[in-house]
Amino acid sequence: MTRDSLAGRARWLAARCPLSVHPGDDLRRALSYLDAGVDAETFLRAGYVLGCGLAALALPTLALAALWGSALGFSAGAVVVALAAGSVALARRGPVWLATARRTAALGTAPALVARAVLRTRVEPASERAAAFAAQGEGPLADSLAAHVRRAAGTPRSGLAAFGAAWADWNPPLRRAALLVDAAADAPAGERDRSLDRAMDAMLDGTRDRMAAFAEGVRGPTTALYAFGVLLPLALVAVLPAARVAGLPLSIPVLVAVYDLLLPAGLLVAGGWLLVRRPAAFPPPAVSRSHPDVPARRWPSLAIGTAAGVAAGIATLPLPAWTRWPVVAGSALGATLVWWFRPVKRVRDDARAAEENLADALYLVGRRVSDGASVEAAVADAAPEVAGRTGEVLSEAAGVQRRLRVGVREAFLGEYGALADVPSQQSRTVASLLALASREGRPAGRAVVSMADHVDDLRRVEREARRELASVTGTLRNTAAVFGPLVGGATVALADGMAAGSLGEPLPTGPLGLAVATYVLLLAAILATIATGLERGFDRALVGYRVGLALLAAVGSFLAGFVGAGFAA
Repeated sequence: MTRDSLAGRARWLAARCPLSVHPGDDLRRALSYLDAGVDAETFLRAGYVLGCGLAALALPTLALAALWGSALGFSAGAVVVALAAGSVALARRGPVWLATARRTAALGTAPALVARAVLRTRVEPASERAAAFAAQGEGPLADSLAAHVRRAAGTPRSGLAAFGAAWADWNPPLRRAALLVDAAADAPAGERDRSLDRAMDAMLDGTRDRMAAFAEGVRGPTTALYAFGVLLPLALVAVLPAARVAGLPLSIPVLVAVYDLLLPAGLLVAGGWLLVRRPAAFPPPAVSRSHPDVPARRWPSLAIGTAAGVAAGIATLPLPAWTRWPVVAGSALGATLVWWFRPVKRVRDDARAAEENLADALYLVGRRVSDGASVEAAVADAAPEVAGRTGEVLSEAAGVQRRLRVGVREAFLGEYGALADVPSQQSRTVASLLALASREGRPAGRAVVSMADHVDDLRRVEREARRELASVTGTLRNTAAVFGPLVGGATVALADGMAAGSLGEPLPTGPLGLAVATYVLLLAAILATIATGLERGFDRALVGYRVGLALLAAVGSFLAGFVGAGFAA
């Protein structure tokens, strides 16, 4: 559904609202940033109409439930009421959260953008060219800088100062770094280096401090989410038969409403609250489906998923019949996601490997250029000394130079260049600067060596940021894939044993197991998404791949828990 069609439906709904609304400035700014196509008043009225319509649907259900004493009716009514209240709340705060998330994702490229401007200024001290070079990156932040550069064209300004001021409310270190880069271009040589170093330090220290503060502040909410969204619900499964015998009005529809609707919805809201507050830092390389190593055909993924589902169904033949449904669904969906996103992950891994030893490559090339060698010769000579995929890239570039008689830029970034199919923005930035250094000659050697220090600083801060969140995300991933499903399977088996020895009418094990199995599979997908988003930022391919792995692991863990506890009982 396109943006225009959504905007048209929102206007149609808003026309049916007789109320006067007063949206806040936050909502106005968010809709403007998102380019939603409707004003804040229209959007809020549409949300009120949608919420009132859902509430109207809930009233007859609740009335019939009260008349007949139907637990299912009460559960369905409660769900509809929750959806009605949620739609009104989303109308007021949803765009604000979405705009915040998009700004956060955009700011993830801030350290790399500042690094590009700093490195360009070291090679050639012109703030206008530094700003234009930094704006050649990918993402909304680079697009914003490009817009400021265009507006500053023909004036004495570069656009850096205006760009920093525009983003100052969301990332103050970015403004300071932009001002320092802008000032460095006109400073004497000695002061210029110090100003550029301070610009990088301001950006990296700000990123490091924000990630450390977030990691410290997120531990409490994550622990609460883990305790009340995972451990407590799973612990209650084992005592459900006793509660039913004690006379509590429990039924399978109520369990489905609580475990498979309300609890996952609560986890999604809590996870979204955490992810929106995550400071932006270091997004993964962007890989599109047009990449030559990413097949566009969908049928192999569907075939793999179908085969995994069939194999899982055969494996569960000795087990109760109800186990086949969640096992087949989880295995099929997990295998499909893994196979569909696996090529993207391989391309990303290759891009990360190409970045691994960039600092060493720059240092070795820079030292040779300082000693009088050309950049072309320095690249060829340094290639055997650089380890891993980075050394291979240098060797490929040297080979392209030799065979096609082209310059540094074409050797790396041309149609047949070493980085033509490597979606690494950092590697491409370094290649562009090496091409610039090849025109400057020997004086650029010192600047190339300085690039090595900045690249190394960027990677160090990225590692520290992930290390800060490792304990939190590790717990969530392990819970999603292993511990949660294992406990869920064991509690279903124990609940079955308690029901067999209890007085009164127990809950049927099959529907109970289906409800809990659905819950643990949803839990695996949601927690894997939250953990990946906290660690790497929300990226569809990475989230899809890890959710697929979590589902496959969760299926195995659930069956292991159910079978193991059944034997023990």
